[in-house]
Amino acid sequence: MAATPESKVKKKVHALLKEHGAYAVNYIGGQYANAGTPDILVCYKKRFMGVECKAGRGKLTMLQFKNLRDITTAGGTSLVINETNLQDLQEALNAIDQGYEPRSNYSLFEPKSKETD
Repeated sequence: MAATPESKVKKKVHALLKEHGAYAVNYIGGQYANAGTPDILVCYKKRFMGVECKAGRGKLTMLQFKNLRDITTAGGTSLVINETNLQDLQEALNAIDQGYEPRSNYSLFEPKSKETD
């Protein structure tokens, strides 16, 4: 089976996280899962991160945006990563390494529609 564009992004994200020694797990939705949960849940040096992976011009749903906002409000870091901005994840990891609070980037991807999932 050929890899999807989004799975290629996830693979790059996991490689970078592994390089830094972060704990990362893919969140796989289903009937009993929480809809809108980010694709990858990360713990790195006592910091929680939610990473939503998108391919191309993939857009966040309103529910994904809400969950990322809730993570940030709770003190975590929320990132949306695609083929063009893997450096945002690298910068967040570097900030943690240097003792700074990493910056979330999810607000740059705010959905324009009233889509719920």
